[in-house]
Amino acid sequence: MSLTSPAFTWHPARAWLIWGVSVAAYVLAVTNRTSLAGVGVDTADRFHADASTLSMFAVLQLAVYGIMQIPVGLWLDRWGARPIMTIGMVLMAAGQLVIALSPDVGVAIFARMLLGAGDAAVFPSVLRLIATWFPAQRSPVMVQLTGIVGLTGQLIALVPLAALLHATTWTITFGSIAGLGILFAVLLWLIVRNHPPERKADVSVDTDTGAVRVVTSAVDTRVGLRAAWSHPGTRLAFWSHFTTPFAGTAFIMLWGVPFLTAGEGLTAGVAATVTTVYVVVGMVLGPILGALSARIPHLRSRALVLPTAIFQLVSWLVVIAWPGTAPLWLLFVLAIALGTGGPASMIAFDHARTHNPAHRLSTATGITNVGGFLAALIAIFLIGAALDIQGAGTPETYTLNAFRLAFLTQVPIWLVGICFVVFERRRTRIVMGLDQPRPRRRR
Repeated sequence: MSLTSPAFTWHPARAWLIWGVSVAAYVLAVTNRTSLAGVGVDTADRFHADASTLSMFAVLQLAVYGIMQIPVGLWLDRWGARPIMTIGMVLMAAGQLVIALSPDVGVAIFARMLLGAGDAAVFPSVLRLIATWFPAQRSPVMVQLTGIVGLTGQLIALVPLAALLHATTWTITFGSIAGLGILFAVLLWLIVRNHPPERKADVSVDTDTGAVRVVTSAVDTRVGLRAAWSHPGTRLAFWSHFTTPFAGTAFIMLWGVPFLTAGEGLTAGVAATVTTVYVVVGMVLGPILGALSARIPHLRSRALVLPTAIFQLVSWLVVIAWPGTAPLWLLFVLAIALGTGGPASMIAFDHARTHNPAHRLSTATGITNVGGFLAALIAIFLIGAALDIQGAGTPETYTLNAFRLAFLTQVPIWLVGICFVVFERRRTRIVMGLDQPRPRRRR
């Protein structure tokens, strides 16, 4: 929807302040999301949980996160980013407080579901604030920058959070995160505003043309979902996001540190270094893949998405097939391969943005975001179930061979995702007029 508008007035100081507070809240959200990354063994010991039960911490959290994506988009349309982000931080703080005081595993799993609901509100809200407070030309760079800064939350979860737990207690560690959540809820409410004061609605402005577009998604959920999903470009975005980040998510959220320490025999410090490489690679590659995606918009899937998925698949297969424990250099290669998944998954949002009009963008973005987290929760659950089936479901029974067979369950997910990316890429190019449909055979 385009409107006639006066010259765009940018408020750089206020825009950067709002973005700074919002992206700091996003860092905390990522820390919350991955807060079990470096303490998976401690979690299993505290709640006497087998591998399948431990998987449920992440599976249900990610399931709630995925389910909430589209409702969050619609709520953002109605109330804007400020209240939605604030509520999200309160929910995450409540979840971490319950985990800190949880008497049993059932309550703790419910707390992780609360955390997933709160987490779902943060990243879409930051994207909306970027669209409404920054000129349109800056949006792609700001989105990439947000993703890069957000990855520091994973580093916090991997090293300082684990160190705090081992230096103090479970209750103090997770209670401290809950306190930070309340602090950021207050800061967001005091500092963030939905849109600049001269605007009466959330809008983005193209400062080259002066065109103003209302930032919104389809009000009718059924119509918006059906219209977005009917375009092969949206389905290409979904399957691109499904295929690229799930292995890294499963590794960093739950199974990476147990595999490296109990399986490969690394010390906690070396394992932390390997997982840190995963995070740093994502931060470094984000701008590079973002620039390449902009330069080769018609080759994104073939040149970026598919090679990333194949690199991850081959790296895991080599690690699994290696006789005995894998050498450290190979584990670093695996970390690099998995680290490419996050930046490559952002290309999916380029597909969603390219193939959907402004009024449907939030809906298409929500559909896209569901893909990666759906694949991740499937992978996390299958890995845990495979460990339990082998009788290696607790820290005392973890073995390298059990982990190898468990991680093989990821292979079908990659194969399904790669096939659908190839298929939907072909259909998208036909719709765009870049390829011709195959002629039907005469009977």
